[in-house]
Formats: sequence, structure tokens, C-alpha cells
Amino acid sequence: MTTVQEWQIKGHYIESCNCEVLCPCSVPGSPQIPTEGHCDMALAFHIYEGNSGSIDMSGLGFVVVMYTPGKMTEPDWTTAIYVDERANQEQRTELEKIVSGETGGPMERFMALTENFLGIKYVPINFSSEGPRRRVPIPSVMEFNVEGIVREGQSQPMRLENWRPWAPLLVMAKGAGTNTYSDHDMNWDNAGKNGHYADFQWP
Repeated sequence: MTTVQEWQIKGHYIESCNCEVLCPCSVPGSPQIPTEGHCDMALAFHIYEGNSGSIDMSGLGFVVVMYTPGKMTEPDWTTAIYVDERANQEQRTELEKIVSGETGGPMERFMALTENFLGIKYVPINFSSEGPRRRVPIPSVMEFNVEGIVREGQSQPMRLENWRPWAPLLVMAKGAGTNTYSDHDMNWDNAGKNGHYADFQWP
């Protein structure tokens, strides 16, 4: 187990995958097999506040894109990472440690399942929210839109509680409008498919 260095990040997390709502991976005891037989997934993280030692990382973000050919618990993932290009060299160094799993946290578990790591790209990443809608575009790479699922007669989206330690309260959502990714010879469209968003705190 990697020793976790002194760092922490807090912010908002947004997820899109190609499963039908609700993704089996969110259900304890499920076989963890995506509804389409494979998984095309993007996870976007907007850091409201955070630091690694004396390095402030507030306001930055990163996106993790993953493909799995079958059962999610098998160590055969393909993973690509995108980091906010506004990060200076010191911030990039610390974010690389976090997203690679070098300093522990959730990414350590994700990277342990990664067989094919496609590297890190520095790109413009923007996050926006309006009511139950969330948007994350990366020019020429990704257009990522999800919207919380609101039951008729209710004002707030449906939620999953007691989910995972780093995001215990998860909003149920689905792809709203354009929800595409194209890079590293991978192309997918998750419009109308499973989505989530939540506040998070790592490690």
C-alpha cells in the first residue's frame, strides 16, 4: 500500500458512463458487469479547495476517462487522464502524483486496475452547473453533459446515500444533450445514459 503524503482536495465530481440507469457498479453485490457488456466512462473533478504540502490546487480540475472490456473489477482498464492546463509546473507535479495514484487515495485503486495507461494531457477544462445540470467540455476531445433525475412532483434529484467514502451522497443523473468523447482512437456517445454528480473529498 502506498503511503499517503500530506494532501487533500475537496470539490465537485461528475460522472458519465454508457450503462443504462442505474449502473450496476453502483449496486453492492452486483456482478459489476456493464449493461452494454463494456464500459465507456468519464469522471470529472473540479477542485474547490485543496493542497499538497504548501502547493495550493484550488480552482483546478482533472478528468479521468476509462474503458473496460467487461467486468469492472478485472485489471484490464484502459485509462487516459486530462489535467487543467492552467496548473503551473509545481501544481502539475503534485496533481500528477495524485491522479497517478502515487500518493494513495481513490486513484491508487483505479490505476491498479489499469492495464493500458494512455498518459496525461494538459488541456483547457471548464466546469459549469445550472440547477440539476452539469457540463464539462474539453475542446476537440469531450462534451460532457448530465442532468439530475427528478421524480414527478419533486423538486430535488434522486440520490444514493452511503455510497463510497469519498462521495457518500451521490445524485442520480443521465446524459443530457451532447455527451461525446473522441481521443486515443476511442469514440463514444453516452447521451441518455447513466450519470452522477456529488461533492467529494480525497483522500
